[in-house]
Amino acid sequence: MANFWEDSVIAEHTQEVAMSSNSEQMIHQLRNDFEHLIALMTGPEAAKATMDQMERSLFRQVLRLGYPLLLLFVTKRVAGESHARIVNRAGEELRYHSQQEVHYFSICGDMEIKRAYFYASGKGGECPLDAGLSLPERRYSEMLMENAELLGVNGAYQKGMETLARLLMLELPKLALEMGIAEHSQMVKKYYNQKARFPKSEEGSILVVQADGKGVPLVRQAVEKLKVRRKKGDKKTAKKEAIATAIYSIEAYPRTPEAVTQSLFKKGEPPAGRPTPSHKQIFATLKGKEKAICELAKRTARRLGKHILERIALSDGSAPLRNQILARLPGFVLSLDIIHAVEYLWKAATALYGESDPQRAVWVEAQTLDLLSSRTHLVIQRREEKAASLVPTSQVAKTLYQVAHYFRRNQPYMDYAEYLRHGWPIGTGVIEGTCRHLVKDRCELSGMLWTVDGAEALLALRAVNENEDWDDFHSFRRTQRHKKLYGTPMPTNFIDLAEHLEIIQF
Repeated sequence: MANFWEDSVIAEHTQEVAMSSNSEQMIHQLRNDFEHLIALMTGPEAAKATMDQMERSLFRQVLRLGYPLLLLFVTKRVAGESHARIVNRAGEELRYHSQQEVHYFSICGDMEIKRAYFYASGKGGECPLDAGLSLPERRYSEMLMENAELLGVNGAYQKGMETLARLLMLELPKLALEMGIAEHSQMVKKYYNQKARFPKSEEGSILVVQADGKGVPLVRQAVEKLKVRRKKGDKKTAKKEAIATAIYSIEAYPRTPEAVTQSLFKKGEPPAGRPTPSHKQIFATLKGKEKAICELAKRTARRLGKHILERIALSDGSAPLRNQILARLPGFVLSLDIIHAVEYLWKAATALYGESDPQRAVWVEAQTLDLLSSRTHLVIQRREEKAASLVPTSQVAKTLYQVAHYFRRNQPYMDYAEYLRHGWPIGTGVIEGTCRHLVKDRCELSGMLWTVDGAEALLALRAVNENEDWDDFHSFRRTQRHKKLYGTPMPTNFIDLAEHLEIIQF
């Protein structure tokens, strides 16, 4: 039974159709093949087939039919070419020279296209049909590369190539995928610079930006080859920090310190009607904090308007990142993420009570309420007084001083009672999630090591996909690529077959 589906009549004729140069013969063969396909679906063998057998066979045969159909399209276009003299973009006259071959690796398979080549001595040559077909610079089809890249930004490159090979029965070299991602990522910034503003009616009244860092494991340079045995303190892998940024708008949501404390400690039901972020955009770069915040500032400028009444920035207390935000985002109120602040309280509580003492959680909850009530000065004072009563060199004293110093350093950005009264967000959950699913979940897969350029390119395209801009981005990129290569607008008079299948009669 399995051999019947593998060695059907359609598979036997596909190569003959592909090699044919006569479009009428190709059309005749395609009709015969399609009739055979209908026969397979309705004949005696179909009466014995399972749904799974038929579905698998049909999928393979439809893929195989795609090759001669695409070849028929190319054959008709080549046959319709004029061999009359042409004038190139420089205004120079070129004469028909010959039919030149180009390889095109389509989603249906690799094919050769012999199109008219025009040439003049000292002036070079060109093939006008390349522009008419909008052929890519390299031989790989746009559709093939976009799908391969989508697999690549979501998982390991090799696994993506294996999935592609299993589905489409063709093999794309890993290098082609890596080069495609590197090239296409160069258009991401230009795409977002021209992207239309979000409708004001869909935006909240508060514009929020967040930033944080996440390490990306790097490949070792030639001079940093693995040693026979690492010394104490040597790290197995080096990391470079990727700065993740997020921007969104949201409506105000006033809360009380007591309500937020109860929420943080999972007491009572979560409040209903909490607003959600609007038009969240996330990005990540390995080019440093200054570059990341500069780009964030540019995106912020595109979101501002009379509908934005307040501007809030959230970070984790990192001084270099905080300084970049203050310098490049004037007009924003900077707030320390409350979750990071509470983590420092837990650190102090563990030093005082240990891991298992029930009083530990009670103590943290009480200190958290003080922070949220803008009584940070009291929290600092109590930590320092307690530390002063202990042996200065003890670990508990050192920890309490460290916590007090963290709060003192960030106290100007911890007026939580005021923030809550205005209804501003005080947690960096959005950027924490971004660091995890945009950076960590892809860059820290088992065995992953990156070059800086490789990780930068991947994160740029991964952000496009996470922002749900994948199709729109590639449409923009294809248009820009065509204009760059051929100096003309992308042809726009194509009728999508999927929208007009009702005109086809069998």
